[in-house]
Amino acid sequence: MGRTSRKKRSTPANRAIAASAALLLGGGGLVAVNVYASAGEGASGAPPDRSWNAVRQMSTIDCPDANIALPDVPGRARPEVDRELAAMDTQITDAYRQFADRKEQIARDPRLADNAVLGPLKSRRAASLDRIGTAIERAAQARPQNLDGLAQCGLRADDQGGGDGGGGQEGDQGADQGQDGGGQGQDAGQNGDGQDQGGGDQDGGQGQDGGDQSGGDQDGGQGQQGNGPEASDFVDIESVQPNVDRPRNRRGASRGTFTTDCGRNENGKFNPDNVIAAPGVSNGAHHMHDYVGNQATDAFSGDDDLAGGETTCRNQGDRSTYYWPVLRLQNGQDENDVDADGGGKDRNTGEIQTPSQVTLQFVGSPAGKVTAMPRFLRIITGDAKSFTNGDANANASWSCTGFEDRQLKDKYPICPEGSQVVRSFAFQSCWDGRNTDSANHRTHVAFAQDDGRCPSGFKAIPQLVQRIVYDVPPGPGFAVDSFPEQLHKPVTDHGDFINVFDDRLMKKVVSCVNGGRKCR
Repeated sequence: MGRTSRKKRSTPANRAIAASAALLLGGGGLVAVNVYASAGEGASGAPPDRSWNAVRQMSTIDCPDANIALPDVPGRARPEVDRELAAMDTQITDAYRQFADRKEQIARDPRLADNAVLGPLKSRRAASLDRIGTAIERAAQARPQNLDGLAQCGLRADDQGGGDGGGGQEGDQGADQGQDGGGQGQDAGQNGDGQDQGGGDQDGGQGQDGGDQSGGDQDGGQGQQGNGPEASDFVDIESVQPNVDRPRNRRGASRGTFTTDCGRNENGKFNPDNVIAAPGVSNGAHHMHDYVGNQATDAFSGDDDLAGGETTCRNQGDRSTYYWPVLRLQNGQDENDVDADGGGKDRNTGEIQTPSQVTLQFVGSPAGKVTAMPRFLRIITGDAKSFTNGDANANASWSCTGFEDRQLKDKYPICPEGSQVVRSFAFQSCWDGRNTDSANHRTHVAFAQDDGRCPSGFKAIPQLVQRIVYDVPPGPGFAVDSFPEQLHKPVTDHGDFINVFDDRLMKKVVSCVNGGRKCR
């Protein structure tokens, strides 16, 4: 499969299959059904066997995110460091396959986890970390400290709190997102210099060099019992209390908006690359992305490629790249990436959904005027590893049309009949004034503080607010793509943006936002 593919469209019959999993109880409770009934398990969603219940407690592999420990990487060392970080993601993916394929054996003999999975993984990670240290030492004449401590991984249960990034998934995670109108009030861990905590969207990977490991119970990428999501990952939106709280506009606030129309990925441009976090690495994300805007985007795209790329945006002055993980129906239907990297080989199965609506809007600051974004500015919002890293950098919100004053971070919404699923991203709106990227892809940008002001040393830029709407059946029958070990958790959702506005159009954006006008 190439880096783009044509996807099948969802049909009413297929949606009906997924809807059969949407079993509700009074008060928004869920029947504990196996909502991840893939084609390999049979569309009936038959309950897993007794041996699976015995090992369900240990659900995934939890590794320290090496990118957290590397906030400063010399420019000369970054290509090699990025490649090694991507290789470490592939190592985790391969180890997770081994773990998932041997869960029943591990339940009977826990030593097998260390001998066959965690021990070899530690050795491979230690070698990559040593190469990272050597690359940085060559460029900076100083080796990072304590890299060796990042090699060891462990097993963790699905219901444990977050990992090294801090914070579990408490029930109040939707608060203060302000996504429906481009609000700036991001919750704890998102403002100021806290952005260096989550390891970024390290969607790295070196491709599937472990080809012999994709067999086992995969059966063509299917049969992924227990990979997620689970019934507990969903909540009835009508049981959620309103929780959106936006900062008050101050005198001099920039109240305008600029909306760019770049379509809904109707032409089906997908790939599992991540040009920001894993440049030059095929399948750097280990999950499939939707793309709108720049059509030249893949792992190998440089600034010149993006500047010359075609765009789906109606205004041809916007050649920016906008991408996010695809959303799939877990309806037992194969997609045409079932045997491909990023798809079935990485335990992402089900029918890819075309959004019914995509809104890309740039909004202002409640505290003052904004300045132009630099061309080729790169921003990652959210953390693809939030399930194991913790939610410090999680920043996607989930809701339903008609209920967007109720935002969720760590749950998928069950929307009532006639309401559609909404996922929203309010990107970082403060820039350090110098860099278009940073070593961990975070510290060159920041979120506004609770009062709407930028942290010291940062200046306000137009804030990208994405709103993506899907017409899916009510109930727990869908999920976003993720790294395999992240189990398709909603908290792992994330978005990526590369600014390729031409200078003339960016000036218009700033003028509209600062002038209080609504422009397109």
